[in-house]
Amino acid sequence: MKPSPRHTLIVLLGLLCATGPSLANDAKALLSGEQVYRQHCIACHGSGVAQAPRAGDAAIWKPLIAEGQAMLTGHAWVGVRAMPAQGGAPKLSLEEFARAVAWMARQSGGTWQDPDAATLQAIRKEARQRLQKEIASKQKMLTELSRQP
Repeated sequence: MKPSPRHTLIVLLGLLCATGPSLANDAKALLSGEQVYRQHCIACHGSGVAQAPRAGDAAIWKPLIAEGQAMLTGHAWVGVRAMPAQGGAPKLSLEEFARAVAWMARQSGGTWQDPDAATLQAIRKEARQRLQKEIASKQKMLTELSRQP
């Protein structure tokens, strides 16, 4: 017996209703900057390990804040000095990461707000440019390596 179009529609609607709540629950609520800091950043930025700028140290953060929110966050996202890419927390979204950087800047005398869409776009642009420079540098090394006997 062939199912009618109406029967098929009812089955599909039933499946949609059954999975709808779980899909909504799967949507991840973004963490605040302070939450990200407490879960991921505090290990280094709380103690200053590997010369990480300590949150709350206005003197150390002043020149970093002067770089600008997009530049500092974009470079940190890619990895800078001893800090690994994405702060060593690859499951964080760029927005959550940027919120944490903004939160630390605010704790250290800055006035940065959580990033809006335009700021996130500027951060992505900075990160992309930094990555392109690193990739070009690695390509050059690879080329030089291939020329060596």
